[in-house]
Amino acid sequence: MSHLTDQAYLRTEQYRDASNLNARTSIHQRFSTNDYNWQLWVFDHIDLPACSRILDVGCGPADLWLENEERIPPNWTILLSDLSLGMVQKARHNLRNGSQSFRYCILDAQAIPFPDNSFDAVIANHMLYHVPERDAVLHEFHRVLRSDGYLYAATNGCGHLQELRDLVSRFYPDAKTANVAENFGLENGSAQLSHHFSDVTCHRQENALVVTEAEPLIAYGLSMMCQTARREHAEAFSCLIHEKIAAQGAIHVRKDAGMFVARKA
Repeated sequence: MSHLTDQAYLRTEQYRDASNLNARTSIHQRFSTNDYNWQLWVFDHIDLPACSRILDVGCGPADLWLENEERIPPNWTILLSDLSLGMVQKARHNLRNGSQSFRYCILDAQAIPFPDNSFDAVIANHMLYHVPERDAVLHEFHRVLRSDGYLYAATNGCGHLQELRDLVSRFYPDAKTANVAENFGLENGSAQLSHHFSDVTCHRQENALVVTEAEPLIAYGLSMMCQTARREHAEAFSCLIHEKIAAQGAIHVRKDAGMFVARKA
């Protein structure tokens, strides 16, 4: 099984805590050519009534809600969930001082423990490409949504971070094939969603990375590797990145991210 959909690996290594995700988030925040913050961009596409019940599946450290906390309508009821206990704990910690009331739970998206018609919206922010049975998960999303409820599903396009994946694959060949967009991406996501939802719309954000410092890019690259590969190749990968930035001044990396908005008919 690919690490992309290996639930045990994702839960106990890749997303055991927020460290790998933070390494990736940091570089996007610092070196993106588009100043429009990703979490703000996502939130701006969420159009729901003032009184809504929302399920965030794969919430991670709750960056979406932390970045937009002052913008959340007071009568939204928000349940943050993740496969990883460490992520749920980090989300709770990050939002501990806010005025908004959140609920938290650990769940497997393939078997959501809530009744039919429970939510006005489901948010799946860069997580659908990690589930081994997407059709089952989309069925669950559809089931727990109320009539005319919405799914907001963010993902990447096939060319996203291609230059970085090429560099990492010199030391960790799995990075060459670990293109999440092949599972659920901007090119094929609409067809998958259309089996369960109507009015599927894709929104893309234009962006790129121009990375002028070696260490953040090294941290990002290492976060893509399993622990064994990191131990074996960290030094060589670090040298490669330092050499390229010294020679070129910066490393340019394509970004192609966006979000599907799908309605339950």
